[in-house]
Amino acid sequence: MNALIKSIEDEYRRYKTLAERALEQVSDSQLSLPSPSDDLSLAVICWHISGNLRSRFTEFLTTDGEKPWRHRDEEFEGRTVSRAELMAKWEQGWAVLFDALGALTDAQLNDTVTVRGQALRVHEALHRSLAHTSYHVGQIVFLSKALSGEGWTSLTIPRGQSDAFTQRLAGGGKS
Repeated sequence: MNALIKSIEDEYRRYKTLAERALEQVSDSQLSLPSPSDDLSLAVICWHISGNLRSRFTEFLTTDGEKPWRHRDEEFEGRTVSRAELMAKWEQGWAVLFDALGALTDAQLNDTVTVRGQALRVHEALHRSLAHTSYHVGQIVFLSKALSGEGWTSLTIPRGQSDAFTQRLAGGGKS
């Protein structure tokens, strides 16, 4: 049974969906707009996530996670892309990740992999990558919300509705 690998994969899928639901709420032209504080656009963040996932999870168990073909600095260059281009790039990274996770077993969690010359246990590398990805998904959500303005639809429990949500989960009764 691969319960831990499955739980990590489920978390990655949850963050992927969260980012995609945020991206759906911005216009095509907003995908390439730089944020006011650091010049990162949604396209740049997506390019970086994709590049990171491709690099880390291509030949995950056998080669260093920072591949010589990756040009990380280029991921952060401003770009104007269509939604189709953005989503194609986005899916490339996630496909490599999910292929690698699909080949892993819980028995391999204590095996050693290397990222930028640093030896890590598989479970450490997975958690490190998941944290990195979730950080950038947070940026995507934040920037998408800012760009969407009044048109934003909450991706989780809307503000002011926590009690009602909790009551629905509990079948309407109070605990």
